[in-house]
Amino acid sequence: MSISRRTVLAVAAGATAGAATPAQAAQTSAEREPDTSADALEAAADYAVEKLRAVAPGVSAFPVGTKFEKWVFSKDGDWVGGFWPGTLWMAYLRSGDDMFRTLALDSARKLAPRRFDTTTHDLGFLFSPSWVTAWRLTGDDTWGAGAVQAADSLIQRYNPRGRFIRAWGALNDPQNAGRVIMDTLMNLDLLAFASRRTGDGKYLDVAVAHAETAQRYFPRPDGSTPHVFDFDPDTGAPIGPNTVQGYSPSSCWSRGQAWGIYGFTTMYRRTGHRPFLDTARRLADYATGVLTPDAVPVWDYRAPQQPHDVKDASAGAVTACGLLDLSAATGSPQYRRVALRILTALSETCLTRRSTRAEAIVARCTRNRPAEDGIEVSLPYADYYLLEGILRVLQPKDVDRAIDLSTAAARING
Repeated sequence: MSISRRTVLAVAAGATAGAATPAQAAQTSAEREPDTSADALEAAADYAVEKLRAVAPGVSAFPVGTKFEKWVFSKDGDWVGGFWPGTLWMAYLRSGDDMFRTLALDSARKLAPRRFDTTTHDLGFLFSPSWVTAWRLTGDDTWGAGAVQAADSLIQRYNPRGRFIRAWGALNDPQNAGRVIMDTLMNLDLLAFASRRTGDGKYLDVAVAHAETAQRYFPRPDGSTPHVFDFDPDTGAPIGPNTVQGYSPSSCWSRGQAWGIYGFTTMYRRTGHRPFLDTARRLADYATGVLTPDAVPVWDYRAPQQPHDVKDASAGAVTACGLLDLSAATGSPQYRRVALRILTALSETCLTRRSTRAEAIVARCTRNRPAEDGIEVSLPYADYYLLEGILRVLQPKDVDRAIDLSTAAARING
């Protein structure tokens, strides 16, 4: 099914339903949270702010991960550059301290050259938590215009024959030209933003087409997903599942599953297209069904040693954010309950509180297990999504201002 341009533009204009918004619903739910969860999340948020208050003034580049508990940096941001200013924005919302606002803006400015980068699909990761949030919280149109420039770069990676955005490689590089990965779902909201800001539906048209393709080919009957699905770039014909960061093409990389839960829910909120919501629920039901009792995901839900395997706290933080969003979108409290279990577990068992050396907030993360790259380390997106998730619970109206939790008024039957 396709979504009409008229609907795309209506949604992009920001129409909202007359019922309570997700932020309002979350505010009501937050008033009923168990004291134990609320106390753990409050303490974790305050720990995060104090850690950032100590570390952030000395950071002049973009953290990409830790080595011996100290941040390792990238000058251009790699694919994770947006998470450092995004984390600073979350700290600003939590504390009201203008130091974090200043540092967030200074960090985001360093991403300016990446607006024109056509070699990666990760422009949403780079510019949504940094420039789009800066625009929403400051009103300075420089940030909004820059984010649209990044969206212009991203849509150049769209393959109209296969209706997908290629993940990796320069536009003129045939290698990986037909490779689609779960992560890209999280980059689509940058395109939704560009359509909303400009009134031009072309950006969201691409986002919807990619999401529909991912929805068709990634989910298995049980709701699990592979990391990668390959296509013939010349014809657009499907080739089959694959993986880079998961255990195998038939396994289920937990962070990829988390990207899918969050990404499909966001696409539902931006379009009102009910099948996206149904897909998000399928993925969420699988992930919550295989979650271990300690509520911290293993790095791959189908790896041979699971559930007794290496953990990935970053997958937990992303999953929790997606489940909170999904609970608000569906009105289903069970998703919120699991999200609170995960956030509480991360807050109580995965923070760096016991180390005087640690510069990050969250420990027990896994970047790329098959490559033996980044096992039991800290990762910038774990810090960002943990704070986002906690503030979705404790300060939903503030998070709404920063990342826009609104839901489209239009509801399209599949």
